[in-house]
Amino acid sequence: MAATPESPAPATTRRKAGRHRGEGQWAVGHFTPLNGNEQFKKDDDGLNVRTRIETIYSKRGFDSIDPNDLRGRMRWWGLYTQRREGLDGTKTGVLEPEELDAEYFMLRVRIDGGRLTTEQLRVVGEISEEFARGTADITDRQNVQYHWIRIEDVPEIWNRLESVGLSTTEACGDTPRVILGSPVAGIAEDEIIDGTPAIDEIYRRIVGNKDFSNLPRKFKSAISGSPLLDVAHEINDIAFVGVNHPEHGPGFDLWVGGGLSTNPKLGVRLGTWVSLDEVPDVYEGVISIFRDYGYRRLRTRARLKFLVADWGAEKFRQVLEDEYLGRKLTDGPAPEQPAGQWRDHVGVHKQKDGRFYVGFAPRVGRVDGATLTKIAEIAEAHGSGRLRTTAEQKMLVLDIEEAQVESIVAALEALDLRVTPSPFRRGTMACTGIEFCKLAIVETKARGASLIDELERRIPEFDEPITININGCPNACARIQVADIGLKGQLVLDDDGNRVEGYQVHLGGALGLEAGFGRKVRGLKVTSAELPDYVERVLKRFQAEREDGERFATWAARATEEALS
Repeated sequence: MAATPESPAPATTRRKAGRHRGEGQWAVGHFTPLNGNEQFKKDDDGLNVRTRIETIYSKRGFDSIDPNDLRGRMRWWGLYTQRREGLDGTKTGVLEPEELDAEYFMLRVRIDGGRLTTEQLRVVGEISEEFARGTADITDRQNVQYHWIRIEDVPEIWNRLESVGLSTTEACGDTPRVILGSPVAGIAEDEIIDGTPAIDEIYRRIVGNKDFSNLPRKFKSAISGSPLLDVAHEINDIAFVGVNHPEHGPGFDLWVGGGLSTNPKLGVRLGTWVSLDEVPDVYEGVISIFRDYGYRRLRTRARLKFLVADWGAEKFRQVLEDEYLGRKLTDGPAPEQPAGQWRDHVGVHKQKDGRFYVGFAPRVGRVDGATLTKIAEIAEAHGSGRLRTTAEQKMLVLDIEEAQVESIVAALEALDLRVTPSPFRRGTMACTGIEFCKLAIVETKARGASLIDELERRIPEFDEPITININGCPNACARIQVADIGLKGQLVLDDDGNRVEGYQVHLGGALGLEAGFGRKVRGLKVTSAELPDYVERVLKRFQAEREDGERFATWAARATEEALS
């Protein structure tokens, strides 16, 4: 029986108190809220706010919204207030929340598995044009995010999204967030196993279910059977990674406890092989452990990674098997290393049915509603009704006949959606940044786009895989710690002693091939104005000093601080 505030855990479970008896764990009988977030969740489930949005707030306007709904429960339906215009990075963390809030919202559309039809994409684009001033960003979690959303328009937006099978349910908040899936699930020639049926069953069983709508913090998930390891499995709370078992055949290797932010941790293997049919039960077991044993006292220690770090993989597996599944899991192999560094599926690739998919790269995930609508039209004009978003801020069009490939590539390139992008266009990622985010300190999207242009102009001959991740604050939504060059936004001093936008530099991080966190060089910070010069300088040193076949991350790990400065 699961522990909830209404049904305390059995005595046998309560005796299993962990190292931190004061962490607010439900499974050890600690149900009294220990902070304001836990209190408002106890007062009313976040899912219940939809009724108030539809019947009260959308009719009476922004000023009628209860503060605990505005900055809390509305996240359960994908809504965050966006940053008030004109506030620079010196105001972040200084002003009160109500001073930072604009009377507009970011709205996140969850796209589980990254799967879209052309009909869905057209509706997403039309909503952007009509309600979001044309904004639409493809995120590194396969979602689409709008800005400039008015509370008055939210019910109509929901109606339009839900009419084509899309949703914002639990796109944010202390909930099971979008489930990442391989963008080429079911179509790739080299696929180990298609995880789509498991994603669908987890969504049906878990999302919007009040048994799982009050978690200690967010819960990020990923399922992929691609040998390219294309869903950043190492930094999710739970991930199922395709493997071939020598006796049982294709299935999944289970990982838990990954996450970045200000205290990054890579996920750990539990050493199990999970069949496709078992994935939803195992997922439910892991998320239940998080709900029951997760730490609720401090928000900064409430992610699953902290429980996994305290327990270790062996104990976590034992609790999962003994208390939640009631059976032992099969031991299994680890995933094989991917063949290359790129895992975004950009380019033209043959599907297992003989047709082709075409992957393309916008600039740092920034598109707009009109462009999304045109992409849907282009796909349909070339015989496709299916698209995918990726975990690298890219998109794919599926099911293209060979005779149509050249034409669709030309049509996408005409929209500045590169099918054969430079390494800089392909490898640069940016979070929302100070334009809209209340946590941000610096600009990111425009800075990333201009950096791409500068590097393409300055070092056009550079042709190595490189990832440059730009984040507006320390929270690492753009995965700065696992990029070749990770840029953490902060205010720095320029040569004249003025506080200006800049970045702390992380170098040599990676996912997939030899996953690990980048190193920080003591005192290495660059202003935004200096950024193109710095990146050009360090990449040219890499070119000059690298050994044959050496990746940037490997070079950065051995390079001198002088070479990295």
